[in-house]
Amino acid sequence: MKKTGAWLVRFALEQIGVKYTFGIPGVHNTEIYDELNKSKTIRPVLVTHEAGAAFMADALSRTSDSTGTILIVPAAGVTHAASGIGEAFLDGIPMLIIAGGIRTDKDKKYQLHEMDQHALLAPITKKTYKIETHEQIIPAIYEAYQIANGGEPGPVFIEVPVNLQLFPGNVSGTPAFEPKDAPAEIDQAAIEAAAKMLFEAKKPGLFLGWGAVHASDESVKIAEFLNAAVATTLQGLSAFPANSPLHTGMSFGCAAVPAAENAFKKCDAMLAVGTRFSEIGTASFGVEPPKNLVHIDINADVFSANYPAAVTIQGDSKQVLTALLKALQAMGEMKSDTESLRAAIKADKQAYLDEWFKHDSKDRVNPARFFTALRQQLDDDAIVVADDGNHTFLVAELMPIHNARGFISPTDFNCMGYAAPAVTAVKLANPEKQVVGIIGDGAFLMTCMETLTAASLEAGGVFFVFSDGELSQISQAQEIPYNRKTCTTLGNVKLEGVAMATGCEFVVINNDTEIEDGIRQSLASASQGKPVIVDVKIDYSKRTRFTKGMVKTNLERFTLGNKARFVGRALLRKVTG
Repeated sequence: MKKTGAWLVRFALEQIGVKYTFGIPGVHNTEIYDELNKSKTIRPVLVTHEAGAAFMADALSRTSDSTGTILIVPAAGVTHAASGIGEAFLDGIPMLIIAGGIRTDKDKKYQLHEMDQHALLAPITKKTYKIETHEQIIPAIYEAYQIANGGEPGPVFIEVPVNLQLFPGNVSGTPAFEPKDAPAEIDQAAIEAAAKMLFEAKKPGLFLGWGAVHASDESVKIAEFLNAAVATTLQGLSAFPANSPLHTGMSFGCAAVPAAENAFKKCDAMLAVGTRFSEIGTASFGVEPPKNLVHIDINADVFSANYPAAVTIQGDSKQVLTALLKALQAMGEMKSDTESLRAAIKADKQAYLDEWFKHDSKDRVNPARFFTALRQQLDDDAIVVADDGNHTFLVAELMPIHNARGFISPTDFNCMGYAAPAVTAVKLANPEKQVVGIIGDGAFLMTCMETLTAASLEAGGVFFVFSDGELSQISQAQEIPYNRKTCTTLGNVKLEGVAMATGCEFVVINNDTEIEDGIRQSLASASQGKPVIVDVKIDYSKRTRFTKGMVKTNLERFTLGNKARFVGRALLRKVTG
């Protein structure tokens, strides 16, 4: 039979369950877009910039059972999307990238958009495909889907030359997609060793990353069985419900909130699941896991990369934790003294919140009061999207997340501009849930025009923009060693104008007295399918524990001479200006 490449792409995407594509049509992919208009199951979404498309695809993968897919032009479209592709790659998020390609049926050089896209994307994708025949299209897309979602997930790139899209070619058939899910074998000896180590520990603890998000129920059961405190990475913030009495917060070292720092003191055995012990999750490697470290991950390369593990178990976290729980239960009863640890965690959490409530934010918005009010007005299954910046760690410390996949954020790639597009994609994938973004004004300026996409789609998310007029995370980091700020002050942006330009509702929260009504008004408008931009005049004068801990950790690594140089320079500038 003869089929166009565009038809074959549509067929394959339908077979693997793609629900949305994100991107911009151009001369090298418009034939595929035309085919997608015929699809009853796929909706092509027009974005304002391909970076937004990649962030949307990433967010959709994180919060739904569909694999985020971008459909972009070659060259410029690929370079625009590269930041979002890199984010997905380093964070372990599945993504399909489908781009057009230059004509391969003509012997001409210097064609429009001619470049080696595969060399560019090789470092930030799991695999790339350059389609040469019609026969290759369906198998390549099926295989790419399996690779993107298999092992540690990540993005896969497929280039389909425009001539294959346009013209019919011979194919032997159009096979249905059949997933190849071979159940992995679990190392039972390692399971038994891990169970024994954790069961015999006097003060065990759990440390959970994104790889444990889909195993939240199993993590809760193990934590309760062991009476173990639980901390998470930033990306894994939703891997354990914050309303559990054993939840402590993000990380567990000197940069953690007091509940986590105190609960993990003298921890003599740790179960780490779905975490690489990367820089952000460990607050610049400022943690000290115990020698009795049990590390579970789908990717064996992470084992002992930064911290030596006593027991390692490669595999899917849900499958491994199910086996581990069974092994623990076979060893005896749950530990009896469960109240003292829970009481201490509760007291530490309340004391830290009280500390924030007592902070004088003057005529601006106190972060703790904002997040307390937001939590009270959000449903338990609401989804919070945070961008990269100072606000990210305010969320981690002050905003309890109650449900698995209830929080997403760019982490290891740490790309600003993520949240404005991501909120829209999350709302598309979860129309029945409340979706809110917490976005610094600097990050918002990078991709704020994607709120136009939200308005066009009637995707009623809320964009809480924490505005203080500067890049606060880096400006705070500058203050201590430099005693001055450089290149961190933003221009005077009127967010109401952005809302007017993109068709969004607008709300402003100037101070603490306006918090509850501002949140209520925003959520009400969003429930009617109207995206809302909220200008939150945030007070960043009180530093997070994460910021202070990171500074302390890094300063302690300096030699005495370098410490003296940095401190001396700061003092001199304080005196001289």
